[in-house]
Amino acid sequence: MHTYISILRGINVSGRNMIKMEALRSMYEALDFKDVKTYIQSGNVVFRTKKTSNHKLEKKIAEKITEIFSYDVPVMVKELDEIADVLENNPFVNKRKEDITKLHVTFLSHEPEHSFLDKIKDLKYASDEFILFGKNVYLFCPDGYGNTKLSNNFFESKLKVTATTRNWKTINELMVLGKSVAE
Repeated sequence: MHTYISILRGINVSGRNMIKMEALRSMYEALDFKDVKTYIQSGNVVFRTKKTSNHKLEKKIAEKITEIFSYDVPVMVKELDEIADVLENNPFVNKRKEDITKLHVTFLSHEPEHSFLDKIKDLKYASDEFILFGKNVYLFCPDGYGNTKLSNNFFESKLKVTATTRNWKTINELMVLGKSVAE
């Protein structure tokens, strides 16, 4: 059995796409996933299943959400080592020692084309900063994520990808939860 973390975009936000975590856990169990655990109400699910591609799992989960809840929800699936890499490679933590309460990571569905990135990389976004590392965008938002222009919609429209963001605490908690499920 292999441990995965799925990150859903846009559920339980502003009263839209409401899914109770108990119902979500039941849905994952109906997919024959084991040791299903959720973290907070925003669609973070840790589970175990046989080793398969992240893309196949993303498709399987998204289709089941549409079938059961009638929502079209983007799903990103990560393996524990991918989350460990995210934690290990954050330049705002490792090089600059920024306040971790101001840090977020935007997960992208795929690496964006360089031409799209070139159009936004040198622009200024008030005091907010971002650094792209593969399929992850590290964000430093000193005035809070709720006030940044560097939102999921920004990255989706500029980079032509699907994006979902989690704060630094959530990513750390998902790693802890993932490790406990893997044991």
